[in-house]
Amino acid sequence: MKIFEVPCLEDNYSYLVIDESTKEAAVVDPVEAEKVFDVANQHGVVLKFVLTTHHHWDHAGGNDKIKQLVPGIKVYGGSLDNVRGCTHQLQNGDTLSLGSHLNILALHTPCHTKGHISYYITGKDGEDPPVFTGDTLFIAGCGKFFEGTAEQMYQSLCVTLGSLPKPTRVYCGHEYTVKNLQFASTVEPKNARIQQKLAWANGQRKAGLPTIPSTIEEEMETNPFMRVDLPELQGSIGCQSPVEALREIRQMKDNWRG
Repeated sequence: MKIFEVPCLEDNYSYLVIDESTKEAAVVDPVEAEKVFDVANQHGVVLKFVLTTHHHWDHAGGNDKIKQLVPGIKVYGGSLDNVRGCTHQLQNGDTLSLGSHLNILALHTPCHTKGHISYYITGKDGEDPPVFTGDTLFIAGCGKFFEGTAEQMYQSLCVTLGSLPKPTRVYCGHEYTVKNLQFASTVEPKNARIQQKLAWANGQRKAGLPTIPSTIEEEMETNPFMRVDLPELQGSIGCQSPVEALREIRQMKDNWRG
């Protein structure tokens, strides 16, 4: 499996996922369809699927165009999300195959939108699997609760995504990492891992490089929204439960002007 990030708009990422043995590929959230199409051509691959994480225009807005560029391409999206251009609706636990080696599992991760889907992909043994988390899980952050509750985001982040294997590589929908880590350091000022990752992320961005992927393990060490099960974190912000802490940290982030 090969993965190429395609920077789009101001801070979005689309992703090209390739099964190397067959040169078949899927694309995640191709908001700038022509750009993604060109990258696919450069790598000599055949685009088979669009995997849409959610209905917001900066993720699904290129679906109609990519259907024009690649006649017959299948466009997948969550059954509850009314995704633009969708040809095949997905529910939690649905699976797809790409090429001869890749298996794609749809994980319903609602809150940012009602029908948000994250895509967990497994390939050959020995490869660390990726998960494409759209605007549910960011590196060191999470999406705003536009269409859901703190209870749903807790389930999506800490149960559904948090139960994936720790080496799973996290590919999210936006380059928000530096700001997210700056905020995280205000929630946990004594967390050395946050400071280390912030220094690294600043270096990446100054060099014009992305900060993706992360891993589930790194998120459990540095992402306050995935650390709300920790009693010491709950206590430090005056909360009694993981869901209450998640709600409070999201409110703090919404009001933060770092």
